[in-house]
Amino acid sequence: MNDSVDETAERLDIARTRAASMFTALPEEIHDLGRRFEAAGLELALVGGPVRDAVLGRSSSDLDFTTSALPEQTEAILREWTHDGAIWDMGRDFGTLGGIRDGVKVEITTYRTESYDPTSRKPQVAYGDTLEGDLSRRDFTVNAMAVRLPSLELVDPFDGLADLSRTLLRTPVGPEQSFTDDPLRMMRAVRFVSQLGFRIEDSTADAIEALAERIAIVSAERVREELVKLVLGAHPRGGLELLVELGLAAHVLPELPALSLEIDEHHHHKDVYEHTLTVLDQAIDLESPAGSGGPCEAPDLVLRLAALFHDIGKPATRRFEKGGVVTFRFHETVGAKMTAKRMKAMTFDKDTTKKVARLVELHLRFHGYAEAPWTDSAVRRYVTDAGDLLQHLHRLTRADVTTRNRRKARTLARAYDELEARIDHLAEQEEIGRIRPDLDGNRIMEVLRIGPGRDVGEAYKHLLELRMEHGPLGEERAIAELHSWWESRSEK
Repeated sequence: MNDSVDETAERLDIARTRAASMFTALPEEIHDLGRRFEAAGLELALVGGPVRDAVLGRSSSDLDFTTSALPEQTEAILREWTHDGAIWDMGRDFGTLGGIRDGVKVEITTYRTESYDPTSRKPQVAYGDTLEGDLSRRDFTVNAMAVRLPSLELVDPFDGLADLSRTLLRTPVGPEQSFTDDPLRMMRAVRFVSQLGFRIEDSTADAIEALAERIAIVSAERVREELVKLVLGAHPRGGLELLVELGLAAHVLPELPALSLEIDEHHHHKDVYEHTLTVLDQAIDLESPAGSGGPCEAPDLVLRLAALFHDIGKPATRRFEKGGVVTFRFHETVGAKMTAKRMKAMTFDKDTTKKVARLVELHLRFHGYAEAPWTDSAVRRYVTDAGDLLQHLHRLTRADVTTRNRRKARTLARAYDELEARIDHLAEQEEIGRIRPDLDGNRIMEVLRIGPGRDVGEAYKHLLELRMEHGPLGEERAIAELHSWWESRSEK
């Protein structure tokens, strides 16, 4: 017991020392800002995420402050501090103003207390009187710490430092009150599990489970933002498991818990939910290192979402056939449509939605190759259909192998190695990544002596099919093939 207490005390001392070093190293512009507020008889404190990150030994580009000053007082100080009056006040209604000086950006918010309408997560803003009162409205104790400026005094009324050393998420006030006031905090909890590897304190987790349905009053855009941060985190599997376990997924991503299909007594199909999380883990392992400039550089949102959604069509397509065989025919097609629908509902942008849905649609294409090697024509179609997503498809396909049968896994890996080698070989011989007919539209019109219209499009498709089937034809043969096709149409 004593060892545990001693170890905890040692961790806290290390955290305080590290944080003090980080705070001292803040840009001189920040120390100057603190002195200006002090000279005016006002309080200023760095607060929230930047303080947490400093304790963890991480730098933060977001510098958020809270102050006893009213917005008009903050504005006057900021105008002098920036020298050129470079400030912004879009958040004035919430007591927030921002400014920039020599590349150092700050946002400063007047102390607040808030009350909430139970049917809305938008607070009724009222200015507060104390720093401690302002901190009490924060989401978690690890974010309810502040550093007074210019003294650099650490203010920690809710033992956030201790919770941080234990990687524990706990609310400053009762969790029921906190999550009732702002349901988005429940999503932030599971997001921190993914990003920082934290665990949620038991009573806090119980409150999330009890109040999970309140997440429905939060806008789709805010939920999407938290989900994206979760998926891009260092430990997304842990965050997603809690999203399901605590009941939030049932309201924001119901397709995920739906993957927990009841396994038939003879185990004719694997647990789709666990398989999906394993595919996600394996896809992340196949990302290129961050900052490397390689394909699918970590963290890759499109690849991770495709891994998460790739089998969501299985529940809707599951069939029990004769002999106890379980099938999921066309689940990739159904899943692609479900993916697009869910991502649209969560207000993802069109480009990301299109890419993820396309990968879901294509993720089974390779299995035909594993059963029987393809012709060069089929390889060209595979590359053409994948387009700019080929590298993502490579990784998703490899990640989708979760069989415990090592022999089968090795066979599939060798088959995909062979397919990639064939793609590379064809790429050396022809521009396989940008396959076009040997004649473009203008040349087609010139050869056939016709003007723009449907005939040109059909001729282009015909030449593209020949290009896929036989590779580069050369202009002479392409013209002959075009004339032959045109004459056969005329005879009809």
